[in-house]
Amino acid sequence: MDSRKVILLIGALFVAAITAFMARSLIMGTSAPQAGAVPGAPAPVPAGPKVLVATRALPVGTILDPGSVKFQPWPAELVEGAYYQETADFDMRSVLGTVVRNQITAGQPITQGALVKPGDRGFLAAALGPGMRAVTVPVSTQSSVAGFVFPGDRIDLLLTQSVEGGGDGPPLRVAETILRNLRVLATDQRTNQEKDETGNTVVHAFSTVTIEATPKIAEQIAVAQTMGTISLSLRSIADNTAELEQAIASGDVKVPEGSDPKAERAMILQLASAPQAGDPTYAVGADVSRFQRRTVPGRPQQQSMMVPNAPSAVGPTPYPGAPARVSGPVVRIARGNNVTEVPVGGKN
Repeated sequence: MDSRKVILLIGALFVAAITAFMARSLIMGTSAPQAGAVPGAPAPVPAGPKVLVATRALPVGTILDPGSVKFQPWPAELVEGAYYQETADFDMRSVLGTVVRNQITAGQPITQGALVKPGDRGFLAAALGPGMRAVTVPVSTQSSVAGFVFPGDRIDLLLTQSVEGGGDGPPLRVAETILRNLRVLATDQRTNQEKDETGNTVVHAFSTVTIEATPKIAEQIAVAQTMGTISLSLRSIADNTAELEQAIASGDVKVPEGSDPKAERAMILQLASAPQAGDPTYAVGADVSRFQRRTVPGRPQQQSMMVPNAPSAVGPTPYPGAPARVSGPVVRIARGNNVTEVPVGGKN
């Protein structure tokens, strides 16, 4: 091969290398076009009438309160005759206090057949959760938080009693929280919160309260009424959060695996709606006053028996025929609750 062809070949390779380098630089330097998100137009508001919808999921037995429902525009072609519509003569108080008969999801319109009104047949049965019972407890103004307990609230039950024991001393006075997180269904015959003309809640004194309980707890309430005085203790809404953390720490509640929000809400709802029994807390009289007892009075010790015409070790009897205290060894004979002391080894 002559030198001319070699030079041409080297030149071609050099030009090809430069061309490849320049092409690579152009490709790497040019950024790929990025797709920009075009802000979408807001969803059009339905041009129909406003209907009553649920603001959250409403399980069966939920008592409606002002935060459970609201009016929302709805397409006119989808409005059914059974929907509650916002009109000039509609009174929201006619819906508040009713009980959900069928489960309603969040955002779903509420139909008239899905609610049971107070006074309707089966109202109380619809308010009960599956497997629950309704129990009525007599209370007084002092033991019912002065009437500031309304249907839908959560309460604890306190039992106050006096324990006599077997002795002659003063009885032991004790109060204990026997049941927790019970839902109030009705106070007397009222199943909703009564409002005045300005929208404020009207407070009434009541003599009975009907609560939701499991069959076992219902039996415990029936027994507790025969033992002492029943009092109500209104619970804070924040108590459920603290008890949830305690239940998770103790292992009583199993946290669902993963990060499913529906499973977590179901766990919280289950704990918040479950009545609780066991592990009662209590306070005795000595916790309140230093002049009260801390324990149950015990049975006093038996004294020596007085035997007529028996010689006394401490001296003669004060008068003829007077009984003298027996000294020396004795045998105690118990017949039921009666204890008799018989001297042994002495003179008769």
